Amino acid sequence: MTKPKTAYFYALGRRRAAVVTVKLFPESGPSTVNGLTLDKYFPAKFFADIYQAPLTLTKNQKKFHFQAKAVGGGKNGQAVALSLALARALIVFDPELKKFLRPAGLVTVDARVRQRRMVGTGGKARRKKQSPKR
Repeated sequence: MTKPKTAYFYALGRRRAAVVTVKLFPESGPSTVNGLTLDKYFPAKFFADIYQAPLTLTKNQKKFHFQAKAVGGGKNGQAVALSLALARALIVFDPELKKFLRPAGLVTVDARVRQRRMVGTGGKARRKKQSPKR
């Protein structure tokens, strides 16, 4: 039995509190995040360099467009999560692309999160109680 052709390739990316789901379509067109164009959602130029890295590395900017849904975190975390989701969707599309994306570090999940505060530390994670001086 042959595998059915899908209209898009689905993937998920995470970074800190940000979660991004992507539908990658194998045709050119306008890409959107949460219903907004990329220029409106990520107004700063350096965000574009982050999330477009998988497409530029594999030379697929004009061949694909995507619809993404970003939830949680800040803009930088969402851009990194979008980059991971796009890399994963490209690997679903063509597993041979993994050998280009893996050395660039685009498939690796950045699992660093903020350290949670501990009881009795005055609201900070690593702060200690002050000892009496006399």
